[in-house]
Amino acid sequence: MVTEETERENSQNTDREPETLYGISGSPGIVVGRAVVLRPRSDDLVRYRLEEKAIPGEKERFYLAVDGAEQELKALRSKFEGDLSDTLTIIDSHIRMLRDRMILEQTVILIEQKQINAEWALSRALYLVKKKFDHIADEYIRDRFADVEYVFKLLMDQLSEHGQQFPTGFAEPVIVVCEDFTPADTVRMQSEKVLGFLTEKGGATSHTAIVARSLGLPAVVGVENITERCRTGDTIILDGYDGRVCLAPTIDQQKLYKEYGRQHRAFSDELRWYIHLASETLDGLRVKLSANIEIPDEMEGVIYYGADGIGLYRSEFGYFQQNRLPDEEALFSVYQDLVIALDPQPVTIRTLDAGGDKLANQLPGNTFKTRHERNPALGLRSIRLSLREKTLFVTQLRALLRASAFGRLRILLPLISLLGELKQVQEIIGQVMMDLTLEGVPFDPDIEIGIMVEVPSAVTMADALAAEVDFFSIGTNDLIQYSLAIDRGNEYVAKMYDPLHPAVLRMISRTVEAGHAQGIEVALCGEMAGDVSMAPVLLGLGLDELSMRPSAIPHVKRLLRHSTSRRLTGLAKQVLKCRDSGEARELLESYLESNYSGWRKRL
Repeated sequence: MVTEETERENSQNTDREPETLYGISGSPGIVVGRAVVLRPRSDDLVRYRLEEKAIPGEKERFYLAVDGAEQELKALRSKFEGDLSDTLTIIDSHIRMLRDRMILEQTVILIEQKQINAEWALSRALYLVKKKFDHIADEYIRDRFADVEYVFKLLMDQLSEHGQQFPTGFAEPVIVVCEDFTPADTVRMQSEKVLGFLTEKGGATSHTAIVARSLGLPAVVGVENITERCRTGDTIILDGYDGRVCLAPTIDQQKLYKEYGRQHRAFSDELRWYIHLASETLDGLRVKLSANIEIPDEMEGVIYYGADGIGLYRSEFGYFQQNRLPDEEALFSVYQDLVIALDPQPVTIRTLDAGGDKLANQLPGNTFKTRHERNPALGLRSIRLSLREKTLFVTQLRALLRASAFGRLRILLPLISLLGELKQVQEIIGQVMMDLTLEGVPFDPDIEIGIMVEVPSAVTMADALAAEVDFFSIGTNDLIQYSLAIDRGNEYVAKMYDPLHPAVLRMISRTVEAGHAQGIEVALCGEMAGDVSMAPVLLGLGLDELSMRPSAIPHVKRLLRHSTSRRLTGLAKQVLKCRDSGEARELLESYLESNYSGWRKRL
């Protein structure tokens, strides 16, 4: 329970000794600021001051928690109906207590007047109730406070279900520190008040890192026990280049890192010159540089950074923005806006890629709760989930096909590992097209269908798969994970996740060859596409398109315009002969030192 003392402690800065910790670079950039530590335990609360515009949403979250707790109690009551009258009386009293002025109204008033998060407001309300009970002489009535505490815990659990301790609006810019974030958490926290992310779990390609890069926010992931070492209110330095975190830094350290941040911004200004230049080599080889985005709000960045289109729109994030699954009209509206905004450039939309680390059971309002999977990364995820839940899949396909009538939309299918899976999808798409035709609904009958090549079996069968689709997009995040048996979100092994592993590079090369043999374009949309230190070998392997976070496009374009296709191809041939990633990295760095002096500049 919250006391006045703990409230003061949470709002104060600390006088601790400086300490440097190391994790994994999740997203580049340097920030200096105050930390807000988010802990997923209702007995260890932190207070957040909310922006005024965030208050209605916070009240709604609390009302949802009350409704949820009431439903839970009523479900429990139904089990005892007609059996235990004393138990029914207790449950009924708990249901009434949920709507009691002492809890419900007091909490709402505190959210409004103090502009604080629901958990903290609820704790304050409980504190005030306890003060009243402490003055009651009757021991029996005083002991009834245990019932109030029980209701309090029910509400805290419900608040956890509705985004507990992941507020949508901070009153001042903060660095958010947490054990880990789900995709839903990161969507909720899109705010100009978030300076950066810092987590205990995750690797360079965890969702926290991917979303941070997409939003242009610095992030360090995989910092051991950071939520225990760091407290809300601490001043910290977050260096997303080196995966370094400085707790309670000295004034000199703060000045030094602010200077590093200034240098970063100066280089970013230099890169702006390249935004509107063609993405081609000195000898005229044109390569498409496209954007990976998660949410429609990122379209501004796609256009600003001069992308040749959207190479990957991760559609699953749209499913986490509401308290229920989106219907066809809601999906169609989003897809239509994307296509119209970028016309005539292509928009590649990946179908729902839930499951695995993207937690299918967290999809709001879904009716297909899956049982716990011992190894979800190898379980019911991505296209496998779509083929099992056909209503969900058909709803998205109808929205995609309808939007294709307004511009160039391409459908990308995730985690295809069997030719049979692709055949099933083609059959469903054909049926959806027939239905739309009968309904007189316009769509592009020649819409391009592509697959993500992200498992070793797809690479092995690339020749057969290429004959059935219009394009390939290599998803290196998962391809590396599955081929090297490395969980990219596991802090113990994430450092072994190596994009330059010879097996990975040879699989990319093989996929490009198989695609080109069938006359289809091959793109790469994994995180390594936006890493300028790896771009030369990818370009040399003959990829037609690299898709990356929008802000990385100018840097890769600058590299491209300092290169020739002959030198890039020669480098790739040499790298493919390497026996380990150390040799490959040495060759690559030597090439960059000789041909592109700006590669070490931080971005």
